[in-house]
Order: sequence, then structure tokens, then C-alpha cells
Amino acid sequence: MTSDHIRPIEVENSSRRAFLKSSTGAIIGGSLASGLAIAPRAHAASDDLIRVGLIGCGGRGTGAASQALHSKGNVKLVAMADAFKDRLDSSLQSLQKDAEIKDRIDVPAERCFVGFDGYKDVINAGVDLVILATPPGFRPIHFKQAIDSNKHVFMEKPIAVDAPGVRSVVASNEEAKKRGLAVGVGLQRHHQNHYLDAIKRLKDGAIGDITSMRAYWNGAGLWVRPRQEGQTEMEYQMRNWYYFNWLCGDHIVEQHIHNLDVINWVKDAYPIRCQGMGGREVRKGDDYGEIFDHHAVEFEYADGSRMYSFCRHIANCWNSVSEHGQGTKGTFDFDDRVATINAKGETPWRYRGEKNDPYQTEHDDLFASIRSGNPLNEGEFGAYSTMTAIMGRMATYSGKTIEWKDALASNLNLAPAEYSWNATPPVPTVAVPGQTVAL
Repeated sequence: MTSDHIRPIEVENSSRRAFLKSSTGAIIGGSLASGLAIAPRAHAASDDLIRVGLIGCGGRGTGAASQALHSKGNVKLVAMADAFKDRLDSSLQSLQKDAEIKDRIDVPAERCFVGFDGYKDVINAGVDLVILATPPGFRPIHFKQAIDSNKHVFMEKPIAVDAPGVRSVVASNEEAKKRGLAVGVGLQRHHQNHYLDAIKRLKDGAIGDITSMRAYWNGAGLWVRPRQEGQTEMEYQMRNWYYFNWLCGDHIVEQHIHNLDVINWVKDAYPIRCQGMGGREVRKGDDYGEIFDHHAVEFEYADGSRMYSFCRHIANCWNSVSEHGQGTKGTFDFDDRVATINAKGETPWRYRGEKNDPYQTEHDDLFASIRSGNPLNEGEFGAYSTMTAIMGRMATYSGKTIEWKDALASNLNLAPAEYSWNATPPVPTVAVPGQTVAL
């Protein structure tokens, strides 16, 4: 895809503002209104069956399938695919142990697909909606195939690992809108009651103009799977997908996207440029592939405000997964449990309403939108918040100031030339700021 598909930043921000106004009104409280019109391959009545296919059977894919099956209405899981048979088998067994949903699982052996092309088989297995939960490097390919095949989609974040992938998803998402297909993205804070309530208050001017923000995903890190005898390099990297950029995008993209997305949501905008620093302080061995263990990025928005972004995978340090901001009339502090707004001269506000499970609510809202004939579409902010994180990685890897327009136009494609077990995946290359070329 060429840069002809890239939108000017003014158009992106305008579109985001329009989406946020409509989505906040529709979703506040964690539910969508029902209607009678119907989207392609959706269902006009709540008791009509929606057939779900799962592509990517790891922990998050299994969780997403469970949440889909716990949604109201007639829903069944009818097909599954994963690159690895053991992952598929363990996912299916785990789902079948849940007494509440086991009668909603109809996945015989002939609808279990293993290998790189299994996603095509699931999409062609008579499903109405697909859950895309593979490592994000595959997301643009799988999403395009699903939309071209007229399937509703729930896809986990992030939606890509490089700019060509983001542009592909944006193009496929436009096609989804034309076809009336629902697109959900696993940025679940958009379905979490205290975020919805608090951000609405900020948009209503609770603390005036927001001039600076901070976003954190600081923690100890994740699993490492040792190399096994007989593994090809492709299988080894696929098993350890988190540490290779063509699969994961680095943890600033795979995890920290949640916090960056919240700030974009608060600002109704995307950054116009950024600069930052990062590196590998404790994770230096081959087992950790090529990703950094810390990133610090300063993002600038068109109105001159700044977001200071920090993410870290180092044990025994200060941890936080949260978002904060300073406005002309006060401050805000959010995390996954609480939301607080401190306006000058007023009693601090803290969300005390009903708490909800946003992972479940995002599926409830998606299925409700399909049945109502007013399909939810979260593809755009999913794509551009992913691009925000990718731009941050470009800055930390290169040590340069990165402009949004240049980042989005980048033709640096991280994907391998071929997807097969004997193919050679990209060679891990640890970035060196000042030497690595970002775009």
C-alpha cells in the first residue's frame, strides 16, 4: 500500500472526535441499544445463532472466546485454528471445562485447523464472526481475509507491528464500514465504566484544557520459553513471539498501547511527533530476542500539549500501569481500578458507580451491536493508537525525533518473506540509538 492511503492528521483527529462523541453516548453504562435493522451476516433476533471462529488459541484468545460465549443470545464456537496443535488442544479443553459455556462449543476435529494457513479454514468454516488473537504481526493479513469474506471481527490489540500493517488495517476497516461489518478491538478500557464516566467529565471541561499527561506500563516482564531440541528457528521465534518485533512489535506496542490509547482518547487526537530513549539494561541475552526492556518517550500533540510515556520490564523496581494528566483547572489520575479527578476549588471526584468486567463488556457490546443492526467499529482508533506506539518505538530505537506523517508513511515492513516452519524468519537485530534507521 502506498502513502496515498495516509490521511492528513487533521482528518484523523476530526474522525476520532466524531467517533468518540457517538461511541461514548452509545456505550456509557456498558451496553448498546437494540434495534431491528441488520448488518450483513448478522442476525435480526437475539435468539438467532451467531457462529464464532477462534484464530489464535493462546491465553488471550482462549479468554476472548470464553467472553464471546458468555455473551447474551445464541452464540456458538464452531471452529478453531492455531499454528501449534498443543495450543489448540489445551484451549479447547480449557473452554470445555467451563460448565456455563460447554454446551455452546461445537468444534469437532474436522473444524480444528493447525498451521500458518489455518485462519483461512476457520474463515471458510461457516462462521459469522472471527476472533483474531494470534501474535499481532499476523493481524493485518487475517483481518483483511476476514473482511473480504464478510465476517464480523473481534481482534486483539495491537492491530499491527509496523506502518504498512497499520495502513493495511485502516484500508480493510474502511471496507468493513462499507459492508456494515462490526469490528471490535481489545482496548477494553473503552468499555470500562469508570474510564467512560471519568473521560466524559474531562470532555465536559472538568479540569479545563489538558496541557500535559503521563502514561505508564512499568512491570517485571513476562515469560521466556527456552529453545527446544529439534526446533526450527521459525518455531522457536513463534513460541517466543513476545521478543521478536515481526511478531510482537516490542512491549511499547504490545502492552503500553493501552495507556497511550487512553491519552489519545482524552485528547481526541493523535501525536504529531515524538522523541525518546530506551535500551536493554537487564534483558541482554539471546533468549530476549531484540526488544528493549525500557522505553521513555515524549509525545507532542498539535495543540502543544505533551504526553510523557514510560514502559519498563525490569524486576524489583517501581511498578505502575496508569494514566495521569494536568489541566488548567486541575488533574486526573486513572488506573484499572480507580478514576479520580481533582478540580481546583472543588471536592475531589472519584468514581463510585457500578464496576464492570471490561473484557466481558467489550464482547457484550460487540454482539449487541451486531444484533441491533448498528455494528460497532473500533478499527480506526485501534489502528492509530497502534501507530502511536510504533512511532514511539521508532523514536527510542533511532534516538531521533519522529514526525507522525513520516512514521505513518514508512515502508519498513517487518514481516518475513515466507510463512512456513522451514522458512527463515527475520534475524533479530537489537537497535542502537544514533545508528539504527527508524523508517
